[in-house]
Amino acid sequence: MAAVLQAAALLMGSQTDIKRFRLRSALRSAPVRNEGFFVVRTNGRLSTTSGVMPRRAKLIPNAVAAKADTTTTASSADSKPGHELLLFEALREGLEEEMERDPRVCVIGEDVGHYGGSYKVTKGLATKFGDLRVLDTPIAENSFTGMGIGASMTGLRPVIEGMNMGFLLLAFNQISNNCGMLHYTSGGQFTIPVVIRGPGGVGRQLGAEHSQRLESYFQSIPGLQMVACSTPCNAKGLMKAAIRSDNPVVLFEHVLLYNLKERIPDEDYVLCLEEAEMVRPGEHVTILTYSRMRYHVMQAAKALINKGYDPEVIDIRSLKPFDLCTIGNSIKKTHRVLIVEECMRTGGIGASLRAAIIDNFWDYLDAPIMCLSSQDVPTPYAGTLEEWTVVQPAQIVAAVEQLCK
Repeated sequence: MAAVLQAAALLMGSQTDIKRFRLRSALRSAPVRNEGFFVVRTNGRLSTTSGVMPRRAKLIPNAVAAKADTTTTASSADSKPGHELLLFEALREGLEEEMERDPRVCVIGEDVGHYGGSYKVTKGLATKFGDLRVLDTPIAENSFTGMGIGASMTGLRPVIEGMNMGFLLLAFNQISNNCGMLHYTSGGQFTIPVVIRGPGGVGRQLGAEHSQRLESYFQSIPGLQMVACSTPCNAKGLMKAAIRSDNPVVLFEHVLLYNLKERIPDEDYVLCLEEAEMVRPGEHVTILTYSRMRYHVMQAAKALINKGYDPEVIDIRSLKPFDLCTIGNSIKKTHRVLIVEECMRTGGIGASLRAAIIDNFWDYLDAPIMCLSSQDVPTPYAGTLEEWTVVQPAQIVAAVEQLCK
């Protein structure tokens, strides 16, 4: 236990004992590319494992933008290149690859070690990389978030896991005043290459406190980037991009999407943090959405196609900043916009996105922008009431019909 505390102090940049700098110096001076990866044990010793590092990642800006081919048979799907993963497994694969590639990457959070995380995103990483690179913490969000931010100032690249995104409200001071602003307030002396991630959104009867959507809280913090994953493919690509970014990135994962399965490429790939994804091209109306609502929109799109409408669906993915290039090109084609989100209506992502569209593309609109959001109420525990507070596919169909009149 003493060794663990000593290493934790080392990660926080303690200068009380020159011997404590040995681990950090080894980590910072070690080349990013090498044969094998670093494993840090509780005794403070640094060891390496043999193995060839992955080749340099190739940027794939839009890995799953193509419209699905409904004529593909099961047998042909099996012959496709790539491998199938659940979304939480794709997040783990991306994190594991980055830990192998860069010895500065570490994980900090509650139960992220040998328990494997509340949704098993970090399962097996402590055994592979050691329990100092995958550091279990007490139930103290403000403390371990601050520790991760401090570690990033010394050259590490921490991935901070919130067991639930709602719990990160306890760390809001660290995220706002330190994580988002230290690069500016230090006059550029420090970069904060930290990733803050965890499950959020409305689950199935998780209650109000565990159904938080914190996008609207974090979007007003200067210096933060925000992305939301919605498929296994973009979950892995966004995770890798967030870790490599020199800016602090908040990665939103929806609790109901962790068991979503998809075939992802075998080769190394990294997505762009500031690029939206064209999910379905269309001509009549632009539907902007993200995270879980992507699937409600696609369900509604099937009904709309049967009614003769041709909706264009865009997963905005980057919640801050918005990809106004992709969004604007779509609006110039369809001239109508529907925003669908799970965030609250008041002060939500939809409100900010609507303002950005009005400021930049007003002259291309033939109808008022419509926005479907969750109701401004605490999420009820009762399942039937919970559904009433969140946008449903039938509401999306009705909104498009109204827009296209």
